[in-house]
Amino acid sequence: VQLQAYGGGLVQSGWSLRLSCAAFGFTLKYYAIGWFRQAPGKEREGVSCISYYDGRTYYADSVKGRFTISRDDAENTAYLQMNSLKPEDTAVYYCATAVVCGLGHPKIYDVWGQGTQVTVSS
Repeated sequence: VQLQAYGGGLVQSGWSLRLSCAAFGFTLKYYAIGWFRQAPGKEREGVSCISYYDGRTYYADSVKGRFTISRDDAENTAYLQMNSLKPEDTAVYYCATAVVCGLGHPKIYDVWGQGTQVTVSS
C-alpha cells in the first residue's frame, strides 16, 4: 500500500505545474485525497482535498482560484493542477489519504506519498 507523488519541478512565477498522486496496492476512489505542502522551516500546510463520497473539494485560502484538485478513478490517480504559481508556493508537496477531508488535521491521513519538490522562481 503506497502513494507516489510526482510532477514537481522548477518553474518561473506565473507558470503552471500538474502534480500526480498514484496509488498502488489499494483503490484510491474509496478515500479522501489530500495535498499538503511543507516549506523549509515551516509546518506542513493543507493545500487541497477531495472527498471520496461526493467529490466535494476544499482549498486553502492561499491557493483558492489557482489550484484545482481532481481524481481519475480509472487511473487510480489524483491530481493537483497548479496555475499562476508564486514563489511562496515553493515547498515539498505530499499527497495523502484519509476517511474524510480535513486540511487542518494532517494526523487523520494515514497513507502518505514521498513528496515532490516544487520550486517557483521570481
